[in-house]
Amino acid sequence: MKIGYPCLNRTIGCTPSRTFRLRSYSPARLEETVRQNLECLGRILEFNLAKGLLFFRITSDLVPFASHPVCTFPWQEEFAGRFIALGSLIRRNGMRISMHPDQFTLINSPDPDIFRRSAAELAYHAAVLDLLGLDLTARIQIHGGGVYGDKKASLERFCARFEQLDEKIRRRLAVENDDRQYSITDCLQISRRTGIPVLFDSFHHQLNGNGEALGTAWRQAAATWGTNDGLPMIDYSSQKKGERKGRHAESIDLEDFAGFIAAGEGLDFDIMLEIKDKERSALRARRFLIKTSRIK
Repeated sequence: MKIGYPCLNRTIGCTPSRTFRLRSYSPARLEETVRQNLECLGRILEFNLAKGLLFFRITSDLVPFASHPVCTFPWQEEFAGRFIALGSLIRRNGMRISMHPDQFTLINSPDPDIFRRSAAELAYHAAVLDLLGLDLTARIQIHGGGVYGDKKASLERFCARFEQLDEKIRRRLAVENDDRQYSITDCLQISRRTGIPVLFDSFHHQLNGNGEALGTAWRQAAATWGTNDGLPMIDYSSQKKGERKGRHAESIDLEDFAGFIAAGEGLDFDIMLEIKDKERSALRARRFLIKTSRIK
């Protein structure tokens, strides 16, 4: 089991998601920004390695405007050596990587232009993972998308659009249940049609389930992961007390986390903690799992 957190580290004093306004774009501005972002990503990976946090979600903002037509700078060629070095660090130390495009990446949109832009964004994410030289255990997680007034038709469109994506994208996708529209049942249907593994989000399941027990839904999702996909990826968070329903907690609730771990008894999995204080909660979770002999 690997423990991780997404995108940003709040300890080391840098960000791998520096960006700028589109109207300020220039090749020189992009080059300098990507250089700084990759430097910070390296620092985060070194920090995580030293702390035993071997699962990390790379920010989608690593290369600003990478999928936008304005981006003509050959960043893949310019930074190939840096990507190779970072990938070597990741592979050499058995770390696991994921990425997660934003909510505007909708491959099942009825609008062909939105699909085109979404496919371009996914191509960028796949390119990052390929440049790092990572195998297919490195995944791009996406949601089912919109319902657009007809969930059945929208599910059908997702599956049809999946087949239109480049193979470099298709082989890395995982579909995640969301908190409002696509439940674990819907994602399992997508998986049966496309072969995409289901990335189970336990908090989303609490908010948008169909009555399945946590452990039952978790096992159904885990069964969709093949040998080449790596261990099932699991997203974990809990409700922030006193806030609107669905708001992620600021810090880990170890009592809730213990119940979550118990529900997955007998399963092997890698956990992404979607908790606001990032590495701080990940370190607390790791200490808890060591203390309870769940990991060494």
